[in-house]
Amino acid sequence: MQPKDQAQPNIEDVAAAAGVSTATVSRVLNKPASVREALRGRVIEAVTRLGYVPHAGARALKLQRSGTVGAIFPTIDNAIFAQAIDALQQRLADAQLQLLIATSGYDLDTEARQAMNLVTRGADALALCGVGQSPQLLQFLRQRELPTVHAMTYPPPPGMVCVGFDNARAIGQAVRYLLDLGHRRIAMLAGIVRDNDRAAARVAGVRQALENAGVGLAPQHLVERRYGLAEAREGFRALMAAVPAPTAIVCGNDVLAFGALLEAARMGIAVPAALSIVGFDDLEMARHIRPALTTLHVPTQQMWHAVADRLVAALGQLPVPAATEVEVELVVRESTGPVRQGESIALP
Repeated sequence: MQPKDQAQPNIEDVAAAAGVSTATVSRVLNKPASVREALRGRVIEAVTRLGYVPHAGARALKLQRSGTVGAIFPTIDNAIFAQAIDALQQRLADAQLQLLIATSGYDLDTEARQAMNLVTRGADALALCGVGQSPQLLQFLRQRELPTVHAMTYPPPPGMVCVGFDNARAIGQAVRYLLDLGHRRIAMLAGIVRDNDRAAARVAGVRQALENAGVGLAPQHLVERRYGLAEAREGFRALMAAVPAPTAIVCGNDVLAFGALLEAARMGIAVPAALSIVGFDDLEMARHIRPALTTLHVPTQQMWHAVADRLVAALGQLPVPAATEVEVELVVRESTGPVRQGESIALP
């Protein structure tokens, strides 16, 4: 550790120690692929030995970029977003970009403030969840001409770059599967749809799939709750108090489904003999909980790697496709089964 009164090494010190020019040091630090491996190794050794740290402000001024990308997530409590952060950071690090994250709490005003904070502090690009941002934020991004990728939704509205999936179509797979098992009283335990376009699209997808089958979603069979186990358990009790009670429940994400499974066990409701439950996301716990959860698998790593790739390309002024779709697949496990004998009716 250097004494506090000792001057910090500068780029000239590194150049002298490595026996190269300051321009070569700069190329190694900023564009390492442009320097021969042996020469690059000498510079890196000198940087490490001297403890040299490039001045971020000077580097940003030279490159006219900060080398940072901002990402705003609704929360980091949900494992799906923790996985997203990991995948995004890995890919950006490969491009020598630093990830800065913020959370919005599913609040559009907070999301807008966080985005503006990240941009005014130097973020060169942004990754956002969904396309339901406030008009003020969208206008801000257009004025700044800031590279922005919207994740977890598809297809993109005009003027946006999206990497994701059609939430309504994806959850429709689960509804059609339950219908094939003979279920007709199908309920939904949804996330709060206000300020969450993904949750709203999933509700719309369940409703549309049921309407297409001539069944419909009864008002008492739709409950919205925050994404938490306690809220999910309470929402499950509300659904099961409906008359008639559902024989199957589609949940807006796996966290809600975990809560439903826990409360079903507490209430003595056999899953899947008396009730089928489906989740959305395919978190790791889905395969370990008992009964193992039937759910929709979201390729989270693939999706967020693609988000990073689009951002890197945009920062490099390369063409970026407006729409990138990833496939969501139904994974059938132990929490779903045929409706009990006598409960099913023929479809019209």
